[in-house]
Amino acid sequence: MPSQVFIVGTGGTIAGSAASSTDHVGYRAGAVGIDQLVAAVPALQGVPLAFEQLAQLDSKDMDFGTWARLARRVQALLNDPAVQGVVITHGTDTLEETAYLLHRVLKPAKPVVFTAAMRPATALSADGPQNLLDAVSVARTPGVQGVLMVFGGAVHRADRVRKVHSYQVQAFASPDGGPVALVESGSLRQLAPWPAGDGLGAERLPLEGAAWPRVELLWNAAGVDGAQVPLLMELARREGRRLGLVVAGTGNGTLANPLEAALREAQEQGVAVLRSTRCAAGPVIGGELPSAGALSAPQARVELLLQLLMK
Repeated sequence: MPSQVFIVGTGGTIAGSAASSTDHVGYRAGAVGIDQLVAAVPALQGVPLAFEQLAQLDSKDMDFGTWARLARRVQALLNDPAVQGVVITHGTDTLEETAYLLHRVLKPAKPVVFTAAMRPATALSADGPQNLLDAVSVARTPGVQGVLMVFGGAVHRADRVRKVHSYQVQAFASPDGGPVALVESGSLRQLAPWPAGDGLGAERLPLEGAAWPRVELLWNAAGVDGAQVPLLMELARREGRRLGLVVAGTGNGTLANPLEAALREAQEQGVAVLRSTRCAAGPVIGGELPSAGALSAPQARVELLLQLLMK
């Protein structure tokens, strides 16, 4: 029977360090190693764990190469019969993108659990230690599977979770459907089925960033005229890369007439287009340009990246 939880560190605020214990914003992300993070949680001592530092990034600087290396490493760990589950420490800024990526490329029969923090490891009331303990607890619970995110006592599906606050500790939510489970004093209370994952294949993600398509994220707003669309088409042509455009529309994915016209023309010339919404919740329904459904705009960008890569 597998018994070990493997923790993969990628940096982020959970590994952040500041000069003062009361400083929650002026810190350096990714400064603390995963070994120190584990050692700072007394309740993890004696738990069968292994860990490694895959990256030490501020997640605002997450890149395609790190995504590919992370996906391949997690797949290798899932294939190891000694590994019961995988925990990934990550920065909050792009966590919903990385988690969605792994949800799409993996199909884990074991738990893959992201966790993070809004306060650095040096904070007087750091939230990272409890989140890490909860994540390990979820990863050790028999029957749990799929790519999940554990934060503030809630367990979210990777394809639904969103960062909803820039500063508060309760910074994540799943606006359409809510969490799939709750961690209560170390015990897991399941509320909904575990996600399955799609299994597109981690090995299909290029290790070189230049091998990925260029997928840009546009926004509809007052006065937007779509002038950037032909400029991006020219840039992608010069780079020799496929171009995709994700647009976060207003309301139900609605677009200003000039922007929609520019996107339609781009689509006719072979550019892949996907339409999301800048609203905090709800899907994009109907319309003629392809819909991203209920994905957030950043997750829709990951989806279009994968669609272009997997063709």
